[in-house]
Amino acid sequence: MQIRCRKTVVLIAFAIATTFACLQVTAQTPTEQPDKYQWLEDVSGDKAMAWVNEENARSAKVLQADPRYPVLAETALKVLESPTRLPSPDFRVGEIYNTWQDAQHVRGILRKTSLDSYLTDQPEWQTVIDYDALAAKDNEKWVEKGLNCLYPGDGLCLVSLSAGGEDADTLREFDLKTGKFVEGGFVLPKSKQDVTWVDKDTLLVARDWGEGTMTQSGYPFVVKLWKRGQSLAEAKEVYRGTSADVEVGATAIHDSHGHVAVVIDRGVNFFERETYLYTDSGPKKIFVPGKSQLHGMLDGMLIVELNQDWKPEGLSRKFPQGSVVALDLEAVKKDPVHLKPTVVFTPTSEEFFQESATTKDHLLLTTLDHVQGRAYIYTHEANNTWTRKKLDIPDNFSVSIATTNTSDNKFFLETTGFLTPSSLLLGDAQSTNLKSAKTLPAQFDASNLIVEQLQATSKDGTKIPYFLVRHKDIKYDSSNPTLMNAYGGFQVSMTPLYNPILGKLWLERGGTFVLANIRGGGEFGPAWHDAGLKIHRQRIYDDFAAVGQDLFTRKITSPRRLGIVGGSNGGLLMGVEFTQHPEMWNAVVIQVPLLDMLRYEHIAAGASWVGEYGTVTIPAERKFLASISPYNQLNPNTNYPEPLIFTTTKDDRVGPVHARKFAARLEELHKPFFYDEIVEGGHAAGANLKEQANTRAEQYTYLTRKLMD
Repeated sequence: MQIRCRKTVVLIAFAIATTFACLQVTAQTPTEQPDKYQWLEDVSGDKAMAWVNEENARSAKVLQADPRYPVLAETALKVLESPTRLPSPDFRVGEIYNTWQDAQHVRGILRKTSLDSYLTDQPEWQTVIDYDALAAKDNEKWVEKGLNCLYPGDGLCLVSLSAGGEDADTLREFDLKTGKFVEGGFVLPKSKQDVTWVDKDTLLVARDWGEGTMTQSGYPFVVKLWKRGQSLAEAKEVYRGTSADVEVGATAIHDSHGHVAVVIDRGVNFFERETYLYTDSGPKKIFVPGKSQLHGMLDGMLIVELNQDWKPEGLSRKFPQGSVVALDLEAVKKDPVHLKPTVVFTPTSEEFFQESATTKDHLLLTTLDHVQGRAYIYTHEANNTWTRKKLDIPDNFSVSIATTNTSDNKFFLETTGFLTPSSLLLGDAQSTNLKSAKTLPAQFDASNLIVEQLQATSKDGTKIPYFLVRHKDIKYDSSNPTLMNAYGGFQVSMTPLYNPILGKLWLERGGTFVLANIRGGGEFGPAWHDAGLKIHRQRIYDDFAAVGQDLFTRKITSPRRLGIVGGSNGGLLMGVEFTQHPEMWNAVVIQVPLLDMLRYEHIAAGASWVGEYGTVTIPAERKFLASISPYNQLNPNTNYPEPLIFTTTKDDRVGPVHARKFAARLEELHKPFFYDEIVEGGHAAGANLKEQANTRAEQYTYLTRKLMD
């Protein structure tokens, strides 16, 4: 669940027969509270860290001393380190690459094998990079962040290394063919940065070039051309955005027939961008809509996702938001203003685009059809039209593109469901054949569990679908311990997922699980997201509360047995539900959250999310943000559940500040809470598998105490 995408002890009786009138928001005041805890914004300061250490120790003394904690931690670690986990494939230079962590490789290894070997039960892996050895050699706590490789398969890559999991990274050139870092090769010191290969000797680099080159969001806005053999100081500036932008970066888009488009994206806000074609004579603006995104190229046709309606200059036809269209690259080069798209995909009232990727000759595209995963193979025909064939994906599954091969037509899809172990399917886009490649063995006992897709009615009458994972012999007596999750932002879709940690630590132990597809997400296209933007965001919070109420009405659970969990933007959701409906939940897990919505623009990368949340510089938006800001809405006269607040010191995206200040305010008001801040992990649950296991064990210990005891 990532924000940057390039995602409750009940103290008041609550009757099951409660009507929707009870979903009226708990009286919130837009009056701004004095901010006494800005000193906690000094992330690594001695005073702030002393407070963190004291709160960590106080909470650990309860949760980690619980006799169930070590059992849950051991179980979680066994799942996370299981040798039977699916090794995610990545096609590179004719082989399959995979990054792997286990007990012997705490920080992980990059390894490779042949496709034929990968398809066997025991692939013959060859280690390419040992990140543990590299961390020891460099005396740095490296967390790998992936590869950025030159197309078309020359084997030169930039290896991304993060100190402790931060978004800021160090880049070093590596040759996959020799298995060594390139002597005298490209090296980019630590920065939040965006880099693309122009050719084997040339990079386009956006990074911190010194004072005045980073946006208010903390991302670069100056792009320079850097040649092999030059110092960074010799790089030549080719594009400059503004400090008010979110970020500026470059991308090289290729297809298998030799077409190349080097594109510079200027992120005006999180959702709107200006797109420029990089040419020898300078960048040329392509007049695509601001809310659109390039998704690759096939047969010289640029694939464009539209997140707003578009009537191109000089055309009478309008293309609806949610469509995928194609633009001829050569025509764009000649006239980037008067564009003539061809339609690839048009959404329906139920089916919406999710992702796409290209093989040598075809386009692979996935959708959600009423939150059911679908996949198609598209072909660009000689008459400049597109035809498609549907792939056979079962209902109640999510489907995602694992990797594609642009040197042939092979691809891998991953399918997953709440109760069905994830599988990798090897496909051939030319024949549209799919065959099972690997399937995760069952990681928990699901024999007595079923999945239902139900529907709640929100305050404004909108129907909100949600998934219920329950035991077959469930008793409809409001007694079932239930954990509910959602995200509700940034057009991120929440879909069925096989989660062995949830299965072993919750479902197998008698718990019920709910995933709510509330507005703000992308399950029903751009309009579903846009309905909850800025001052309309209360709809998202009403949707979530409505699903909770529906669980009460159906007598699945009660406030005494209902807990909620969410992270990042979902952590904000948890904070709002905590303050607006404290009577509805008996446990609230708030993970790596935003909570101070009056200062979020000045914390970590917060300024980049104004397009989602609004800004305090506009009076109407400031008033709304004050009215929902969990940190500002804490009330000394309200009985709150006892939450578990989790964050990491190394989170340089949302930052640990929100969690700290919220907890400190609770402490001031003499309200109970648990607090857990680990150092490494960035915007995640931990930097390695053991840290992640401990984080999950603590959370499920808390949930057990609150909902099952």
